[in-house]
Amino acid sequence: MEKLKYFAGGQFRESKTEKYNEVYNPSTGEVTALVPCCTKEEVEEVIGIAKEAQKEWAKVPVVKRVRVLYKVRQLIEENMEELTYLVAQENGKVWNEAEGDVLKAKEGTELACSAPTLMMGESLMNTSAGFDTVLYREPLGVFAGIVPFNFPAMIPMGWMTPMCVAAGNAMVLKVSSSTPRTALRFAEIYKEAGLPDGVLNIVPCSRNEAEIFLTHPDVKGISFVGTTAVGKHIYSVAAAHGKRVQALCEAKNHALVMNDAPVDRTAAGIINSSFGCAGERCMALPVVVVEDGIADALVAKLVELASKIKVGPAYDKTSKLGPVVNQKHKDSILRWIEKGLEEGATMALDGRNVKVEGFEGGYYLGPTILDHVTPEMSVGTTEIFGPVLCVKRVKNFEEGLAVMNANPFANGSVIFTQSGYFSREFASRTDGGMVGINVGIPVPIGVFPFSGHKNSFFGDLHTLGKDGIKFYTESKCVTTRWFDEEEKKNTEVSTWDGTI
Repeated sequence: MEKLKYFAGGQFRESKTEKYNEVYNPSTGEVTALVPCCTKEEVEEVIGIAKEAQKEWAKVPVVKRVRVLYKVRQLIEENMEELTYLVAQENGKVWNEAEGDVLKAKEGTELACSAPTLMMGESLMNTSAGFDTVLYREPLGVFAGIVPFNFPAMIPMGWMTPMCVAAGNAMVLKVSSSTPRTALRFAEIYKEAGLPDGVLNIVPCSRNEAEIFLTHPDVKGISFVGTTAVGKHIYSVAAAHGKRVQALCEAKNHALVMNDAPVDRTAAGIINSSFGCAGERCMALPVVVVEDGIADALVAKLVELASKIKVGPAYDKTSKLGPVVNQKHKDSILRWIEKGLEEGATMALDGRNVKVEGFEGGYYLGPTILDHVTPEMSVGTTEIFGPVLCVKRVKNFEEGLAVMNANPFANGSVIFTQSGYFSREFASRTDGGMVGINVGIPVPIGVFPFSGHKNSFFGDLHTLGKDGIKFYTESKCVTTRWFDEEEKKNTEVSTWDGTI
């Protein structure tokens, strides 16, 4: 059994820990490797390595720093097949989804290549008579990234690392013990691209060791993706210790389907949004709020389409729905389905007993649709993170919007309608931070921020977009004055007290 190593100072190092976690292939249920749970001392050592490396990296002009990222982009393209297989094997995404995960890492890298423009400051001559002011954006130091299992390429290597290092900082990543191999392979890519040793480091560890990031004086900020409970904890503790935090948390995204929506096209959009990536994404669409007049027809079409989805191993390019990440998570999803039935939901499509011939040990669940879910049912308000779709029926737009906005999460929200009026009203009044009008997964491209609201996000600056560069930099204002020959002779030197 292969024992994975952690990555620090440009080298793969064997941990001194006695605790290792098993890494599974979700398609087969087989253990493929053991990943270390790095010790407290190792985590602290890595922070120190990153701190020293960052001092020199920050001195490198930004136009030279991004040359490394141009090379990273090239290497991602050259190794696309291998990276896609890694994601599929350790996470369970089907092939095109795994490839999309890697492409999103490339997209974040391309955005970071714009750092010379994004880091440009502002200036104003003659802010007061003879005084000029310039605003600069500077790197901060060491950042920590705490990463979930569900997007092994995009989140650490698209959302976090590229912008962080482009801005002149160092990154220490705590990757998920369920899906560590993709990030470790990316570490090799960054080294090959010419990133100086110590600027990127990867330390798999438990929550206990990760607590060090929240209080360590040399860590300037935390970028986190995961559950709301953990996100709140990280935000409160790290912020109390003077650190920047962007905590992207849970979601229970809803779509409102109006009576005028075309049934076939709407159902097709919902199917992809609800069951893609086995529902293991924070921009999945696990709840549909539908007007009564179209509800029966829509549910019938959803059942028809979902029943045709081919469930199979992730790296089989004909599979359309892969396994969930592990047995523990599968058991959690099964409990939620049972909970929904106990609460009074109706089973429209049952995916619990799906079997994949030759892959009986894999963690497979078929598409599951629960109808007649009411606002009081926890199955329709709590994140399940699996291929389960809940249908809530409402009388009209106002009731539907109220049901959606009552949810404590607000990552994304969607409306399917042909009405310009309702589209505009929805965009204005929904709580969702990313809004779709006839778009099932309204994730914007990387030049815009990933802007969750309410209990889906804690912090001030979101990931990606202009927010991303601001999060990883600090602004500094410099005011200067130069004297002419006459002023040099004047012993009464005027001063500026900040008033204009």
